[in-house]
Amino acid sequence: MKVLVINAGSSSLKFQLIDMESETALMAGGCERVGLAGSRLESKTADGRTRAEDIPMRSHGEAFRAVSRALTDRDTGVIGSLAEIDAVGHRVVQGGPHLQKSMAVTDEVLGEIELACDLAPLHNPAGVQGIRACMDVFGPGVPQAAVFDTAFHSTMPPEAYLFPLPYEYYEKYNLRRYGFHGTSHKFVSGRCAEVMGRPLEELKIITCHLGNGCSITAVRHGESIDTSMGLTPLDGFMMGTRCGGVDPSAVLYLMKKEGWSADETADILNKRSGALGVSGVSSDDRDIKAAAADGNVRAQISRRIQHYQVRKFIGAYAAAMDGVDAIVFTGGIGENVKDFRKDVCENLNFLGILFDDAANELLIRGREGELSAPGSKVRVFVLPTNEELLIARETKALCNA
Repeated sequence: MKVLVINAGSSSLKFQLIDMESETALMAGGCERVGLAGSRLESKTADGRTRAEDIPMRSHGEAFRAVSRALTDRDTGVIGSLAEIDAVGHRVVQGGPHLQKSMAVTDEVLGEIELACDLAPLHNPAGVQGIRACMDVFGPGVPQAAVFDTAFHSTMPPEAYLFPLPYEYYEKYNLRRYGFHGTSHKFVSGRCAEVMGRPLEELKIITCHLGNGCSITAVRHGESIDTSMGLTPLDGFMMGTRCGGVDPSAVLYLMKKEGWSADETADILNKRSGALGVSGVSSDDRDIKAAAADGNVRAQISRRIQHYQVRKFIGAYAAAMDGVDAIVFTGGIGENVKDFRKDVCENLNFLGILFDDAANELLIRGREGELSAPGSKVRVFVLPTNEELLIARETKALCNA
């Protein structure tokens, strides 16, 4: 069985074609700057063949047709025709209050995704475009699945997902904590149980997805019971350009002082804050780390803030679950930034973590393994995430059902 995984962003469309017998990606790639000048498609096959070309792509529909041509190209493609694709799995950021598990795409499901566009205005409309483009190309004969970032967090109890605002706004607008990065948190928590050789249903795991966007989740017995992102991916702790949790009064104060509109405020909090806003250097931890090493005080403070906030969430979630068996680092920072992991773990002494410096030096660039030393009360792992594979697995399961 071959499953095509589509991840449509506001101006991008990423894809992987996965052979589900071996669970290997036959081809992976993406279209960038969709709807903008300078749009480009790049792809790479499992055997190393690459393709890169500038193609005008005015919409996600045109981007998907470009992907279709890349998949079937005589020289750099991996299939003879689109008829070899058995199913399509779509990453959808926001499922809203009703779509709380992966679903086969129907007109009703597509309508619910569109209704949730207000909750994810940058992502859900692009997801809808990607689904419609696939439906136009494949027709009704190829099953399609929607896999939601928010679905894994639908198990949170009310005390975790309700905001302490007048309850009427939850009833009127579905205003609540939804959480994101659900496919990543689900994948690495399941993988953690496999690596530990224990049933997921008996473990308490804290999963840390750390990249330009960051979130931490408390996974108890295989279910998300709390997560750092909220109504949108802005909440939680400091990220590359997002502020994370900030006193709402500080935002209201600045809106009055600076005369910001709601849109201007959203732009500042989402795109000009976080590590970029504090450091004044970059949103990329590699640049900030280099600046910090050169003595840039703001860069040094920026990194300390993020390390400190990650430790706080880990401590809070250990309390929320009344203990923790394992902590997982994943995402670009989690998988590669050694001093970040070391600083976080070595300042969690109350959890009884014994840190393995030698393992920490080796576990980068996609390597999987354990960061904790023998005798550690809490085990710590680096586990590269694979959201596309999880989407393909969910799609396969729906097809089999």
